[in-house]
Parts: sequence; C-alpha cells; structure tokens
Amino acid sequence: MSQSNAISRRGVLKGAAATTAATIVGWSVANSAFVTAAQAQSGGGISPVPALDGVLETYSATAANFSKDFGELVTGAPRAVLRPGSVQDISRIITWARRNRLTLAMNGQSGTDGDLESHSSYGQALVPGGIAVDQRKLDRIHYISGNRAWVDSGVTIRQLTEAALAQGLTTVGVTDYLHLSIGGVISVGGIGGQVQKVGLFCDTVEAIEIVTGTGEILQASKTTRPELFAAAVAGAGQFGIITKAMIKLAPAPTNALVMNLFYDDLAAFTADQEKIMVENRVSHQEGEIVRKADDSGWRYKVEAVVYWTTTVPDQSRILADLRDTRTDIQIAEMSYTDWLFRLDPIEAFLKENGFWTPPKPWLSLVLPSSTVQRFIPSVVADLQPSDLGVGFSGLYPFFRSKLTHPFFMLPENPRDEKLWLFDLLRFPFPDDPNLQRMLDQNRRLYDLAKPLGAKRYTVGAIPGMTPTEWKAHFGGQYSKLLDLKRRYDPDRVLTPGQRFFA
Repeated sequence: MSQSNAISRRGVLKGAAATTAATIVGWSVANSAFVTAAQAQSGGGISPVPALDGVLETYSATAANFSKDFGELVTGAPRAVLRPGSVQDISRIITWARRNRLTLAMNGQSGTDGDLESHSSYGQALVPGGIAVDQRKLDRIHYISGNRAWVDSGVTIRQLTEAALAQGLTTVGVTDYLHLSIGGVISVGGIGGQVQKVGLFCDTVEAIEIVTGTGEILQASKTTRPELFAAAVAGAGQFGIITKAMIKLAPAPTNALVMNLFYDDLAAFTADQEKIMVENRVSHQEGEIVRKADDSGWRYKVEAVVYWTTTVPDQSRILADLRDTRTDIQIAEMSYTDWLFRLDPIEAFLKENGFWTPPKPWLSLVLPSSTVQRFIPSVVADLQPSDLGVGFSGLYPFFRSKLTHPFFMLPENPRDEKLWLFDLLRFPFPDDPNLQRMLDQNRRLYDLAKPLGAKRYTVGAIPGMTPTEWKAHFGGQYSKLLDLKRRYDPDRVLTPGQRFFA
C-alpha cells in the first residue's frame, strides 16, 4: 500500500489539535506514537491506519472522557477512541492494534442525562495508552421476535426493556440498575434478584456475535462454537469484543407485590432466605445488611417480590413460617414497570446531592452457604455506617446450578449448591477522607473470605491483586483460561484493565 493511498483513505483518525485538527494517518512503530500526514512524509516505520466506516479520534477531550470509570479510583487515558461505524471497524482496528502492539478495550459509556462513563469500578474497562472502543455506537435493536431479541452490544438493558414491554415482554435475570450496556453486563455476569430463577443476566444470552483478539468476526452459541460462547460470555473481555447478543425474553406481568422483612438474628435471616428460595415462594429475592431503626447497630432485610397479572398473590402463604420481626414488615403494591425502573429516582437523588461522582470502592464476593454464619459477623463488627455512605450492603442466596458460564468463578466445592452474594455497594459522602480505609477494608474482607472458599466478582475494587492471586481465583479453570487466551487473543490485545496476567 502506498503512503499517499493511506493518507487519502476515508474515515481515518481525527487529530488532537483543537483548532487545526491535524489528521493522523498512521502509527510510528519506532516512536510509539501516532503521526500526521506531514510527519509521515519523512517515511520510516509508519503503519497506516486502516480505512474505517467510523472514525478513530485522538482529541484530548475525547480521551479524557474514556480515562476514568464509575468507581473514580483508577485513571488512565487511551491514546485514541474508536467510534465504530460497523462491526468490521472493530475487526480492522483489532488487527491493526495487534500488528502495532497496541491494546484495546470496549467501553460501554453507560448512564443517563449525558453522564456517560464506563461502569467498571476499578479500571477494568480502561486501556491506558491503547484504544478505547465507544460501545454506544453499536446501539441498534435488530429485532424482537417470539421470546428473544437480537441487539447490538451498546444497547442498554433499559432500552431493551422498554422495547420489550411495548410488545408485552420483559427482560429476565437483569441487574437492578438498568442503564448499563448489554455487552458490558454480559461480559462480566450481571446479578440481580432473579438469579435464583434464571441465573445471571448473562445466562439469559442464547447467542453472540464476537470479534476475537485475532480480528475474526464469529457467531457463537451453545451449538455453534460452544467453547467460545461459554468462555466469552462472563469472560471479562479476554477472548473477544461482543458486538451483538440474542437475549431471552418472557411474557411481562403487570403488577408487583413488594414485601420487606426484617431480622435481628443472622441465623433466622439466612434460614428464611434459603427457605424462600428453595420453596420458590417469590419472583424476585434479594437481601441487605441494614442499620437498625435507632441506629444502634446492624440488622438484616429480605426483599421479597411477587410478580402477577390476574391472580393476586396469597400473602399468608408467602409469609408462612418465616421468623422475621413481623411488626416491622413493609408491604407495597406497584406496577411491574414502576418496579423495574425503581432506581431511577434514587439515581436522581444521588446526582443531585453529590454522591454519584466521588470515588466508590465497591466489593462483591460469592460465598458458600456454609460459611455465611462465620463471615458476616466479622463484616458487621468491622463495618461503620460511614463505610457505606448512602450506599448499601447486599446479602442473598442463589443456586450454583443456575449459572452456566465457567469464568464467572464460584466456590470450587461442587457440593456447595447454595451460594450467597455479599456486596458493599458504597456511595461515600463527598470528600470523604476515608477512601483508603474502605479499600483496605475490601482487601481485608477478601483475605478473610478466601480461606472460606469465597470468590470475587470481578467488577469490584480489591487493591493489590497479584498474578498468583488471579491464578488462585481461577483455580481449576486457569489452564483453560490460558489455552483460550492463546487461541483467541494470542498477543493479549484485549481488555488489559482486568490485570489477570500482569
């Protein structure tokens, strides 16, 4: 390819100078830097930018928008941002990045009201010095047919939910917060109050289109390239960039009965949570560690929700034999749509009062049921109200057998069929001086949980993770992880922010 042809190709990269906007035409291997057309005239080791349907940008303001995430704890600006005009653009840029030893990561840029950001919490989707791919450019719902939808990975769960509801359908297995890109969520898992029924949100995926770390555009499902499908979904972006997904839907109910039950005794709380789950009493089930009404300490809450359309739920049957403090029960009825979108006013409150943008040291762990009674007392002994700010601590069970993807790591003993999610989803007060204490607490609790068989959910913020610890995290799956990485991303181009290998 001649240099003049490379310079004239459409859709090449837009340059960084705010007023002159010099066009970048290639990458200097010798200098590890992008070069302009004028610089390219000197020749020597220039790798031309491929022709694109979209654009590749190096504006400093653009890079800054992709230099941090929701956690606000880790920063690192990319050298460039790809605004893809097609899936082929992602393939071309991955191939080009691989040839020039650049790294690349998809960035969901989720959120509302123009507040768009990666919703990783510890730099997992960042790519310092590499190329960030703006997932929001992949935003088409291709079709909804029967009980499934074929969508671009940049479509948010909220957008798909609204489109599905218009046809009398609903997404299932969803996260509580819906303004997240589908590609981002299914790349890490996605947990919510229907995990007991259908698994993670990623377990409702029936097929994907993916661009691997070698630039191949492939289709994968349980019957087509099943090994790639199993690994890439909840594979933390290590084997490819998911560009489309087929999502399972279900008929939408019209109403939700919401019951909040309170417990002062941990043993009664955990036993009732598992009873509700095993006996299939509700449609949605979560739980929390919450402050007592007089702020004298911690207690526990079960959030039990029954969806319905024509048959009013029998509250006496649902609540039979439970050992909650019945005088404190809270019961409300609302439309199913209002229930799905219940966090929107909470998000508005957080933004209006300055809680949305400060650093947020989140922690998420998966525990064997048999260890909850040992682990949680240590948590509540260590946890101060200020450690959460206006956030919350989740605590609820699910079945191992409902989760189907191998790299969402679970406690390794297969006899532990009942597992528990434990969360510290912190929203600290603005300018809180104790962020390091919170990070240290995350590390301390993780170190306490590991000998109990716990695994971490990769979206959290745990400082100081070493390659040896990541190897232990993946346990018996580690050799498979390496084999698939060598096969689908042999030059380790993709999603370096997870730091599994560094």
